Amino acid sequence: MWMFAIEKVLIGCDGINSVVAKWLGFKEASFTGRYVIRGYKKLMNNHGLEPKFMHYFGKGFRSGVMPCDDNTVYWFLTWTPTSEEKELAKNPSKMKQLVLRKVEKMPSDIKTFIEKTETKDILTSPLKYRHEWELMLGKISKGNVCVVGDAFHPMAPDLGQGGCCALEDGIILARHLAEAFTKKTGKHVAKEMGEEGKSKEQYKKIEASLRKYAKERRWRNIDISVTSYVLGFVLQGDLKLVSHFRDKLFPAFLAELLLKKSDFDCGKLN
Repeated sequence: MWMFAIEKVLIGCDGINSVVAKWLGFKEASFTGRYVIRGYKKLMNNHGLEPKFMHYFGKGFRSGVMPCDDNTVYWFLTWTPTSEEKELAKNPSKMKQLVLRKVEKMPSDIKTFIEKTETKDILTSPLKYRHEWELMLGKISKGNVCVVGDAFHPMAPDLGQGGCCALEDGIILARHLAEAFTKKTGKHVAKEMGEEGKSKEQYKKIEASLRKYAKERRWRNIDISVTSYVLGFVLQGDLKLVSHFRDKLFPAFLAELLLKKSDFDCGKLN
């Protein structure tokens, strides 16, 4: 758990199970109905893959393989588990076999990276998100306390923008807080205030800066979170109509959507 206290500011960046978010009134993140299995394989030699993201779809699941560097390959699989599969989620060996069964039609030269992954390098977890109405109505800041990243907006990973949104949060929050800390009160006024008065004045500036941050970040994060949730449903869909749309009509639209959602300018720090 991570929480940063800067003088009189508490910034909750303590993840999806955030204590700070709970204090602000947010409920526990909701289950999307899907799970994800993630793994990686580090090789002694060059894997020989091009720097491309390889995407595979099946009935009710989707999988991806992507090189991280010349020697490391990351892979994942998302699916809607049965109650029995949920019970096996803590068993990496069983989860690895489940992945291999589902991706049996994957090219063998790609599937081999999953086959060679050690169980200690496999992680299974439920995919969670925060409902859009909670993001719309919830308190992102209160007094001198606020949340950023997954503590604020846990989301499905299908758009690949969760970490990026956290970085955007950090830049915009830093900009507003910098304004609160660097904006000086006139010497004559400060002298009349006294120490207690100056502390109260700075608290008000901090509180106002956090409200500005919350206002600026609310709708951007709602947009990304909702889009990610819907995208996950479409990409993993097993209904014939949804599968047809995904396979025949969606690729060009998806490429444009990913570029559009990631092309966001959060401005400079100063």
